[in-house]
Amino acid sequence: MQNSEKLATQTTNISLGNVYVMTHSLFSDVVKIGCTVENPVEYAKALSEKTIGEYRVAFSLECSNPCKIKKKIKEYLNAEEYTKEFYQVSSELAAKLLKREVLKIPGLLSI
Repeated sequence: MQNSEKLATQTTNISLGNVYVMTHSLFSDVVKIGCTVENPVEYAKALSEKTIGEYRVAFSLECSNPCKIKKKIKEYLNAEEYTKEFYQVSSELAAKLLKREVLKIPGLLSI
């Protein structure tokens, strides 16, 4: 298995971590939605060091299965996808979707 495949498998199987919405100083109408086991603020700083401009966490939430939550949000925002993990929506809308998805009770969905 290649390193990128291993990393993708590891990140999609996170049992506890953070799902986040980030903004970037150069793009006022685009947000980045992702998941990490790291502190999202520290993660944003690390990303900022590798790019021009600065990432800022607009919203984050610690939850179970954060990458599954991210995947569900990506399905909702498919029409607004700018590129990969970037979406042309407000950070407020993305935060509302994340909160709603995390608050769903898994047992009730299967009834």
